[in-house]
Amino acid sequence: MALTTLDPRTALVVIDLQNGIVGAPTAPHPASDVVARTVELADAFRGHGLPVVLVRVSFAADGADAVPGRTEAAGRAGTRPEGWDQVVAELAGHPEDVTVTKRNWGAFHGTGLDVQLRRRGVTQIVLTGIATSIGVESTARAAHEHGYHVTLATDAMSDLDAEAHRNSLERIFPRLGESGTTAEVLETLAKTRD
Repeated sequence: MALTTLDPRTALVVIDLQNGIVGAPTAPHPASDVVARTVELADAFRGHGLPVVLVRVSFAADGADAVPGRTEAAGRAGTRPEGWDQVVAELAGHPEDVTVTKRNWGAFHGTGLDVQLRRRGVTQIVLTGIATSIGVESTARAAHEHGYHVTLATDAMSDLDAEAHRNSLERIFPRLGESGTTAEVLETLAKTRD
């Protein structure tokens, strides 16, 4: 469904735009474009006095707090570089922003995200980030289940695989909320705040 409106208390929720993730090759949009578009959105949300939530993924050095369970995917063993889990400089440094650290794909389970949003009276979220089919989709599903209106900024997200990105946009997201480009979100934000 195309973007129709933004609630009076809408928050921007940014998924995993951090040093160790934006360096990976992404498709269909380069990570640098995702970051630039998210910065545009964050500036606009801040300018309208709306919350910006920066979600990052991090794990203890020994991996003790990583999600357990067997998978067929290859694990990510080894030591991560210093600062890999820090939010990119283009988005960091705004004390009014909320930062949430997650240990899972999605940003709701095991974090204070829902509490932070509800305390601010948020009823809708706009999602951006990397990777579309992993962290963004998991968070969108949980947001929908928590009763939030969900909007997905389709050109402010990307994936490790273009087909996975397309699958989320075409098959999953229409069941969870509305989608629009960064320009459409900015236009709707301006219209609903006049």
